[in-house]
Amino acid sequence: MSCLQTIQDYGLRAVGIGERLLPREDFTLCEQFTLIGSGMIWNVYFGLTALVFGFFFAIALAMGKASPRWWLRKPSEWFVFIFRGSPLFIQFFFAYFVFLSLKAQFPIFDPFTSAWVGAVIVLFCNTSAYSAEIFRGALQSIPKGDVEAADAYGLAGWARFRRVIWPTMLRLAWPAYTNEAIFLFHATTLVYISSFPAWQQRGDALYYASYFADKTFNPFIPYPILAGYFVLLTLVVIGAFGLVNRRLNRHLPSEYRQKMRLRPNLIR
Repeated sequence: MSCLQTIQDYGLRAVGIGERLLPREDFTLCEQFTLIGSGMIWNVYFGLTALVFGFFFAIALAMGKASPRWWLRKPSEWFVFIFRGSPLFIQFFFAYFVFLSLKAQFPIFDPFTSAWVGAVIVLFCNTSAYSAEIFRGALQSIPKGDVEAADAYGLAGWARFRRVIWPTMLRLAWPAYTNEAIFLFHATTLVYISSFPAWQQRGDALYYASYFADKTFNPFIPYPILAGYFVLLTLVVIGAFGLVNRRLNRHLPSEYRQKMRLRPNLIR
């Protein structure tokens, strides 16, 4: 079988298109690259979905924590504390148990016990909690002179937030938020070893890498391939967020613009 035929057969297997059966013997590098790359579709889905929805919820949490009203501040503080204070891996198991219990009582919760919904909710809550602290720190770092200038121009309420506070907060938080986005995509590999089953037994990239490692008894080929895919994904994230960062800082002189730096989280 040629490599092109392998790509046609297995390139979209992770989403149910192509061959149903996995190769059983005589594994080629093309098969490993193709199937692990196919599984990356799910990792990108997990990370991108949680990132998009978590971005807006994180800003709401940050505003809630900074609010003088206790009924907004306390729930935001507890949400952030719980999801930052517990390991992500434990959150997967606990959420699966909760969704499974709800499914027994209410069948409508059946999709929540699958990875494509349940795991995304856990990643969404986790990244929202961490990102909320980033945005809250940026919110507190906004120069008072900017707010006073807005008041001097007669801006108040929503107009002041949209024109002054919002863009300044994003500009200050964006480099740190970029690292949170990178970590989120890396954390999607935990979905495979959590309790959430894959959609129709079609797994993510780690599922296929583990399959080849178990069949060949050689983890030094599939796992470096998996790492290479995530390195490429990281470069894409850095590039995309770098364009946004450049847009946010377009009004500043070049010597004052914040540079994008990769600061990986070694312990979380």
